[in-house]
Amino acid sequence: MAEQRMALWATEQDVDEDLQDVDVNMGAYGQQGFDELAMQHQLAQIDPHLLAAMQQQMAQQAAFAAIPDPVKMFIVHFHQAVQENNLPEITAAYESGWNKYTEKYYAKTEWPEAELIAPLVNDDSIFLILYRELYYRHVYSRLTPNVDDRLHSYENSCELFNYLLNSDGPVALELPEQWLWDIIDEFIYQFQVFCTWRSKVKAKTDDELIALSESDGSVWSSYSVLNVLYSLIQKSRINEYIVAHQSGKSEEEIAEIVGEYGTRPLYRMLGYFSLVGLLRVHVLLGDFTLALKVMENVELLQRSPYTRVTACHVATYYHVGFCYIMLRRYPDAIRTFVTILNFVMRMRQYHTRSYQYDQISKTADRMYALFAVCNALSPSRLDDNIANIAKERYGEQIQKMTRGGEEALAVYEELFTYACPKFISANGPPYDDQAAIEQLILQEAPATQPALPLDPTHRHLSLFLSDIAAQTQSPFALRSFLKLYTSLGTEKLANFLEVDEEEIVQEMMALKSYNKSVSRVPGVEAKNGKKGPSTAASDVQAGGLLAGQTITTSDLNFVIENNMVHITESTVGRRYAGWFIKNGERAQKIFEDLKNTAPVPVVPPPTTTGQGAVASATKKVGWGPSVKAAA
Repeated sequence: MAEQRMALWATEQDVDEDLQDVDVNMGAYGQQGFDELAMQHQLAQIDPHLLAAMQQQMAQQAAFAAIPDPVKMFIVHFHQAVQENNLPEITAAYESGWNKYTEKYYAKTEWPEAELIAPLVNDDSIFLILYRELYYRHVYSRLTPNVDDRLHSYENSCELFNYLLNSDGPVALELPEQWLWDIIDEFIYQFQVFCTWRSKVKAKTDDELIALSESDGSVWSSYSVLNVLYSLIQKSRINEYIVAHQSGKSEEEIAEIVGEYGTRPLYRMLGYFSLVGLLRVHVLLGDFTLALKVMENVELLQRSPYTRVTACHVATYYHVGFCYIMLRRYPDAIRTFVTILNFVMRMRQYHTRSYQYDQISKTADRMYALFAVCNALSPSRLDDNIANIAKERYGEQIQKMTRGGEEALAVYEELFTYACPKFISANGPPYDDQAAIEQLILQEAPATQPALPLDPTHRHLSLFLSDIAAQTQSPFALRSFLKLYTSLGTEKLANFLEVDEEEIVQEMMALKSYNKSVSRVPGVEAKNGKKGPSTAASDVQAGGLLAGQTITTSDLNFVIENNMVHITESTVGRRYAGWFIKNGERAQKIFEDLKNTAPVPVVPPPTTTGQGAVASATKKVGWGPSVKAAA
C-alpha cells in the first residue's frame, strides 16, 4: 500500500514537473477561479429553458424522494382500487386511509402535487383528476388557499365534470356515494368561498387583481356552477327516475325511461346530490322559492337515497328549514328541524365515529338556534325533547325574544347571523375595469366599520328583521293588553295605549296579517286521497314542499266587530301520547336489560345447631318482643 502511495505521489510530481515546462500565463486566476470561470462559461452555453427544466427535474426528484414510503404505497393501492372499480377498497382508502395519512404526514402542509406522484400511477389522467380533487379539498379545509389554488381547483373541477358529461357514453367509473356527495358539496363550497373572497376588493394584492382581471369573470361564475348542476340532473334524468319510482313502475320500465345514464349508480347519485346542491346554491343566492321548487320531486323520507349519506341528509333539512323561515312558514320550519334533530340525536353514537362529525355537529347547533327563533315567532310543542335542548343552549335569548321590544331584535339578529348560510352575490366586482376597481377601493368601508349595505348577508338580515319588527316590536304593548281580556272596546284599548282609535285598529289589522302564514296542517288532502297529520316526511305526498294552507301562527287570535275586540288565546297542550310512548319504550328497554342480565347468586342462610339455635330463637326482632323458642 505504501509503495502504491509513493508511486502515486511520484506520478503527481512528474506531472507537476511536466506542467512547469509548459509556459502558460495563468494571470491572477487561481485554480479555483479557473474552475468557476469554466463552469460559468459552460452554463452560459446551455439553453436557459433547458437549464430551468433540469433544475425543475432535480427539484422534483428531491421532492419525490421526500415522500414517505407508506404514502407512496397508499397512492399505488388507491390507484389500483380505482382502476378495478373495487368499491370496498376505494371506500376504505377514501374514508380511512386518506385521513390517516393526512393526520400523520400532512396535517399542516400540502399533499404532494399530482405531477409529482404521476409516475406512481402511470400518468393515469382520470386518477390524477380525482387526486387533485382531494388535494385542493385538503388545501381549503386545512390550509389557506392562494389565488393559484382557487383558479386551479376550478380548472380541475371543470376537467372532472367534462369527463363525466362529455364522454362517449357513460364512463366506466364507480365511486362510493360518500365521495360523490363530497365532490358536489366541495364544488359548491369552493364556489361560495371564492365569491366571498372575490367580493373583498380592498384586501387584494396586485398579483390577485391581475389574476382576477385576466379571468374575465368566468372562473367560479354562478352560470358555470348552475350549468354543471343542471347538466348532471338532465344527464341522469333523476327527476324522471323519482317520478317513475313513486308511480310504482317496474325496473325495466324505469330503465327505458331514464336511459343508459340514469341506470348507472354513479350518474343516478350525482343527479340526486345535484338536486340538493341546487337547493343549496339557490339558498346562497337568496331565491328561496326556487330552492324549494327544485326539490318538489324529492321525498323527505328516511328511506330516500340521499339519506344514506348523513352529511347530505342533514344539509338537505337545514336548507329546506331555512327556506321556510325566509318564507315566513315557521310551523313548517319547526317540523323540518325537529325531524332532523331527532335523527341526529338517535345517530349521535355513529356520528362520533365519522370523520364528518364536527361538520354535522355544527350544523345541528345552528338548527337549534333557528328552532329557537321559529318557536319564539310561532309557539309550538311539537317535540319537548328538542325544545328542552334549545332552552338549555339559548334559554336567555328565548326569554328576550318572547318579551319582544328592541332587546328582542338584537337577539334575533345575533341568532340569525350565527345560524344563517353564508350568502353570496351572483356577480362579482368588475375587475376587468381598472377605474371602477380603484373607485370601489376608495369607497369600501374599513374593516373596523360595519359592512356595506350591499353585503348579501346583511341584506337578507335587514329583510328578516323588518318582518320581525313588524311582528314583535310595535304591537308588544298591544299584545299584553289583548292577553288580559276576552272582549274589549277599541276606544278603551286606544286610551290604554294613549293612541288614536283609528291607529290602534290599523296596528291590530297589521298584527293579524303577520300572524297568518301558509303551512301544512293536520288533515291535508294527500295525493293518494288519505288524510293524516302533516310532517316533513310526508310533504311530498301532499303536493311538494311549497304546498300548504293559510293558518294562524300566533297563540293570540282576535276579531273586531262593531268596535268590539273579541280575543281568543290558544294554548298548546302537552302531547301525552308521545310522553307515554317514550316512557313505555324506556321501561321496555330496562325490562329487556334486566331479563338478559345474569341473576345474582343467592347465598343460603347459615345453619345453626345447639346453643346457637337457642340463641337465634331468642333473638329480638325489630317488630316485636323476643319470643323464646319452644323446647
